[in-house]
Amino acid sequence: MQAQVEISPAVTRQQHYDDLLAFSDGSANSVWLARIIASWLVGEGALPDRLGLTGSQFRQLLAQRFAGHELTEYAPSGKNLDFSRMLEKQDLEQLLRQFSAAEHAETEWLIAIIVAACLGSDHLWQDLGLWSRPELSAMLKHNFPRLAERNHKDMKWKKFLYKQLCEAEGLYVCRAPSCEVCQDYPQCFGPEE
Repeated sequence: MQAQVEISPAVTRQQHYDDLLAFSDGSANSVWLARIIASWLVGEGALPDRLGLTGSQFRQLLAQRFAGHELTEYAPSGKNLDFSRMLEKQDLEQLLRQFSAAEHAETEWLIAIIVAACLGSDHLWQDLGLWSRPELSAMLKHNFPRLAERNHKDMKWKKFLYKQLCEAEGLYVCRAPSCEVCQDYPQCFGPEE
């Protein structure tokens, strides 16, 4: 028997999360994905239809991580992202893929979701719909450990990903010789509340 989730403002993010978790295998990625989906279901975050996944990826994610749980493919917030203005989409995908801990469908889902969230205008953890920055750090350390290790100074994640792209291309656009003396330091390393 499959459960059908109705999108209702009366259902809280926590209730969606609890419901999703009841259908999950309890793995770390299932917990993070449940939080992302729960936020998406109440219109939080920046993720578009199908969380930024293709239709088949979205259905596969539900079948493998939340078997028996059905969701609409359409963003309840009505948000849609315009990937045509994201020239670096493939570069971000390649960067994440290069540092992924494993090659499997789940990794591809996370890459697509993270890249879609990079188009949002808030911090990456907020655009993903995670509930805190430490959750994002843990998710990245679990799935992209070598990339997460590079962020040893705890730079804000979205800025860090784009800095990695610039450095890979040999572009150094920072005005200061090091982060510690840069006047923009609080924008890159400050709190993300």
